[in-house]
Amino acid sequence: MGDVTGKEMDNLTFKSDTVLSDVHLHCPNKSHLMVRLNAVGQPVFLSYFKLLWNTDDQASEKYARETTTEREHQYRSGAELTSKDGNNLKYEKELNTEGIEALLDEDGDLDVVRRPQRASDSEAEDLMRDRVYPVILMKGKENAFEDEEQECTCRNVVKIEHTMATPLEDVGKQVWRAAFLLADYILFKRDVFRSCTVLELGGGTGIASIIMGMIASRVYCTDVGEDLLAMCEQNVALNKHLMEPGGGEIKVKELDWLKDEFCTDPEALYSWSEEEIADLHDHCTVIMAADALQ
Repeated sequence: MGDVTGKEMDNLTFKSDTVLSDVHLHCPNKSHLMVRLNAVGQPVFLSYFKLLWNTDDQASEKYARETTTEREHQYRSGAELTSKDGNNLKYEKELNTEGIEALLDEDGDLDVVRRPQRASDSEAEDLMRDRVYPVILMKGKENAFEDEEQECTCRNVVKIEHTMATPLEDVGKQVWRAAFLLADYILFKRDVFRSCTVLELGGGTGIASIIMGMIASRVYCTDVGEDLLAMCEQNVALNKHLMEPGGGEIKVKELDWLKDEFCTDPEALYSWSEEEIADLHDHCTVIMAADALQ
């Protein structure tokens, strides 16, 4: 018995592999706020994602232009210096050597010059670091939308509830980079999707459908799994202020594309009505998906 037990201990078997999205992996811990436990006991986190509109793009372009101008000035100054001392190769070599040594520290390693941190950034970081909030965990329930009105409603912030480090069958409960790529494309092609009826396959947390809901007339955000769809519906409720100016509507529905029929069971929470099926067939002109898994 002892020999058999020893062999079993040497051969480790993982019953459930978990994966973590790189979106959550590269975010600092202070960006995630645990808000509750879902119906199956998984921790649910709330993250904020900022939309970069034209004002930010213009600021970036201005910085790029200033940087380019500064580099051109340095290049021209260097060219003038070279032309003046072109006949003195020894002096030029000494000048280059001194310039290289100026970039090294006392150990001879490259001393990287970093952009100085602004006072406002450090103050904001200190404020974020000092704030500690108690968290009360509660089991997920059907009407879990009580606190949505208390959250800030900014036009450039998307609030998403999600889980982290899930098994493969629950990866739709995380936010993935492909959803960001699709959302960026939607915002870039706003005129193409304006006033459309859209179907999203494998909507997951619903972030792509939320962005599309700011532009399109109606979005059917679909996936499978009652717990996942409940989380998606919660995210739609948290971001309804983003859809209201354009009059967009998002409907969270169950859709398994491996099946031939829609779920029309009236007992199911996310089933389809005959009117919704007819509307989808008659008016849907866009079908989108990001990292859809079967």
